[in-house]
Amino acid sequence: MFWSKAFIPTLKETPKEAESLSHQLLLRAGCARMLMAGAYTYLPLGLRVLENIQRIIRQEMNASGASELLLPALHPLELWQKTGRDKDIGEVMFKFKDRRDRALALGPTHEEVITDLVKNNCSSYRQLPLVLYQIQTKFRDEIRPRFGLIRCCEFIMKDAYSFDQDEAGLDKNYSLMYEAYKRIFARCGLKTLITEADSGVMGGKVSHEFMVEAPLGEDVVLVCPKCNAALAFKEEVKNCSKCNLAMQKVNTIEVGHIFKLGTKYSQALECNFSDAKGNLQPMIMGCYGIGVSRLISAIIEQNNDANGIIWPKEVAPFQMIILPLDVTNVQIMQEALTLYSQLNGAGFSVLLDDRDERAGVKFKDADLIGLPVSVVIGKKSIQENSVEVRIRKDQSTQLMPKAELINFISKIIV
Repeated sequence: MFWSKAFIPTLKETPKEAESLSHQLLLRAGCARMLMAGAYTYLPLGLRVLENIQRIIRQEMNASGASELLLPALHPLELWQKTGRDKDIGEVMFKFKDRRDRALALGPTHEEVITDLVKNNCSSYRQLPLVLYQIQTKFRDEIRPRFGLIRCCEFIMKDAYSFDQDEAGLDKNYSLMYEAYKRIFARCGLKTLITEADSGVMGGKVSHEFMVEAPLGEDVVLVCPKCNAALAFKEEVKNCSKCNLAMQKVNTIEVGHIFKLGTKYSQALECNFSDAKGNLQPMIMGCYGIGVSRLISAIIEQNNDANGIIWPKEVAPFQMIILPLDVTNVQIMQEALTLYSQLNGAGFSVLLDDRDERAGVKFKDADLIGLPVSVVIGKKSIQENSVEVRIRKDQSTQLMPKAELINFISKIIV
């Protein structure tokens, strides 16, 4: 991709409306723009990050035995009334009537809808266990949308649901999802704190939250300074870690939440199965959510420096950027285009900064958008048949023969 064609509107100044660091960098690096409070457009760089996060999630969910589907965002309110959650969630739901006077809602989550689907298509213990997931847009009428993608009215979520015969089956699927989540967040370049949590309006007796430390995070977690054990914040809790040390308060962002729902939804919606003896039993359910769009902000919160974003290699919008320092120099530009073609041919995703800008501008923008590797081509490159390679994470630089470049980058990125 050429920068001149990619639509990357970087900003020199920090937007006044951006409260958190991730929100500031999200806007400055040209990854997203706000349409209105709580609703964002994903620009090309942001969309590529979003797609890479989704790819990681799909790989890990599929490897755990889950099957992907896509449920409607438009829900009959009647389903929510059967579980009583139309009142529990209340004003957070977008509710309206269509021209046929049907009471509808935009889905803030999908427990009712998935349960209704399984109820009407699975009836025997032979069809269980079943784990289904989707990556889809959700809608919540938040009182105070804030911090960019962290709290939105329209956001993208991965939600998965397990259906089992018994508690033992639920325990197995819950464990599989727990481990899959740890792998997903690690591949996204995140260090997470995992806490037991209150299930709230979701229901069930057991749930765990996956939290990411962030200075302006809306949640507070207590962390042991020695073993890193984490607990949901309670006052009365001071030194309940196994190390017997005073716990430290840490502001966090919730990026994932998993629940053992039990029979809350299956009983309310009559989602039953026939067991081996022919008796009807309610399915035992679990629910597993990841804030997909929120992950972009969480990743930025943990991966940045004074110069901008430092994207982890698996989520970076491009693996590298080529910086020809003088695009009016025919030799430099020809060298850049040749290298661009070679790297693309070798399977790398490459951004070529073909703008007629000063070298200082290009270096600053490259640091701001945070791609893992920069390959610099100037007059010295032509004279010595070499390239300068810059590693974004540690700001190290290395001059090397062009013939060694692909092998060197492969070791860093792949």
